[in-house]
Amino acid sequence: MTDIELDPDHVGRATTTTLHRDRESQGMEPLRKDAKDGGAVAGRTRKDIERQTGKPVVSPRNFKRLGSRRRRD
Repeated sequence: MTDIELDPDHVGRATTTTLHRDRESQGMEPLRKDAKDGGAVAGRTRKDIERQTGKPVVSPRNFKRLGSRRRRD
């Protein structure tokens, strides 16, 4: 992942953690709501970055594809 790809991810995780702590969420459904709300923030952040830069945030450099090359021993 590139730095710009990681930024919305970090925002989403930090938001989810903050929501969980502030709401004192317990149980699967409240935690799922925290995660969904945090993910929505990350999604809006990604879209805003794309709107401002005019470029997609998700790069074509995929770890799975990069890791699938054969190694030379």
